[in-house]
Amino acid sequence: MTVDPELVTRKLMLIASDVDALRPIAAKGLDAYVGDRVDQAVVERYLERAIGRMIDVNFHLITGTGQPPPTDYHASFLRLADLQVLDAGFARQIARAAGLRNRLVHEYDEVNPERVFEGLEAALRDVPVYLAGVNAYLSRSADLG
Repeated sequence: MTVDPELVTRKLMLIASDVDALRPIAAKGLDAYVGDRVDQAVVERYLERAIGRMIDVNFHLITGTGQPPPTDYHASFLRLADLQVLDAGFARQIARAAGLRNRLVHEYDEVNPERVFEGLEAALRDVPVYLAGVNAYLSRSADLG
């Protein structure tokens, strides 16, 4: 299998769109977020989608280079450091998003709005760095191919 740059680029655009849609909610602040169940549901769904798409991209990049799939979603972010897609420290930082995604999807515990808002702030900070890393990797790969 090889990496499909068009597929990855399409997913990256969807991720960016989802994260951009969250900016107005984040700008309202934590107190407004905690007091608005609709905003909470919107943020949870957009984060779930964005993180899920990042995980899809991770798996595609990893298996597209001929490597076996990661053992879990968290590891998929860490493996991007091995491919030099992301800096190792940043990969560890953004890998925490996998845990948030699992809590949102599987409702392991009661979803804590304050923790989700922290995840929202982290996404606004980290996702653009992730997108830039993947785009740079695609550019380097295209230059080599």
